[in-house]
Amino acid sequence: MISDFPTSPSALARYVDGYWPAAPVLLKESERLVLRERIRALLVREKAVLVAHYYVDPEIQSLAQETHGCVADSLEMARFGRDHGANTLIVAGVRFMGETAKILSPGKRVLMPTLQAECSLDLSCPIDAFAPFCDAHPDRTVVVYANTSAAVKARADWVVTSSIAVPVVDYLDGEGHKLIWAPDRFLGDYVQRQTGADMLLWGGACVVHEEFKSQALRDLKQLHPDAAVLVHPESPADVIALADAVGSTAQLIRAAQTLAQMTLIVATDQGIFYKMQQAVPNKTLIAAPTGGQGATCRSCASCPWMGMNSLVKLAQCLEQGCNEIILDGDLSTRAMKPLQRMLDFTRAS
Repeated sequence: MISDFPTSPSALARYVDGYWPAAPVLLKESERLVLRERIRALLVREKAVLVAHYYVDPEIQSLAQETHGCVADSLEMARFGRDHGANTLIVAGVRFMGETAKILSPGKRVLMPTLQAECSLDLSCPIDAFAPFCDAHPDRTVVVYANTSAAVKARADWVVTSSIAVPVVDYLDGEGHKLIWAPDRFLGDYVQRQTGADMLLWGGACVVHEEFKSQALRDLKQLHPDAAVLVHPESPADVIALADAVGSTAQLIRAAQTLAQMTLIVATDQGIFYKMQQAVPNKTLIAAPTGGQGATCRSCASCPWMGMNSLVKLAQCLEQGCNEIILDGDLSTRAMKPLQRMLDFTRAS
């Protein structure tokens, strides 16, 4: 069962229209090199560490690696920042990732290149609509995906990432829980089919992953019959059905290493290609087809909000100490409880 906000990709598109960011400005090579050196010096000056998501510009991912930071999924970014000795964390990603880092590291300063980098899943699940929805179903345990605001996490009983969504829901189902799942209906549907759990699904979707189309993927597979198909579970069910491997960003990189095929068709944000190609330098990576090309495509397998993270904005946040993540202490404490359940579950499993 799917809740009624929003109920379709078109409804989600309308919801996020007012937030859709402009395309990033391209830099000259000389400008890029100067900025990289400036950022390196600023990270040292500010005693800061750069943590970057797999989907941001490869230029930023490489800087994180070269300066002994971290390139990872959202949870590992937050855990790395929590365990690192730096007092300042620079989070290159989208806003909920900065919030998660702050929840796990309340005593540290958390800055972002921009606070306007949103997530369509987060935007599709505002707390003022989600809280009453949960209140209307008090008999259900609330499980939310990490791609949500601190306020939504604080309303939840559990937070999960895509890598542990199935085992957590399977565990809760075994304990007799009926669930509310938010916000991604495609990931929720995948988890429901894997576990058989009683789940009431919120109607959100990722503007990148909902664009992948099964017929176009079949056509591409005909051109590359020996290729393996790697799919993120935020994709539609008919796309997932064509996959040789389904998993989170980190799981897909591991699958790229273990699958025997030398050609891989990858259905997730193309930002993953930077780390995936490092993991399998001898393999050919092909982006899975989306619902449109060029001007007809909203995302074309690249998150526009992730694209807002730039070298220019990264340098500015370090120089000015701007775009700091500030969370109410009580909210942060409440959001930490479902996150801690997830961390404890991960350790125990």
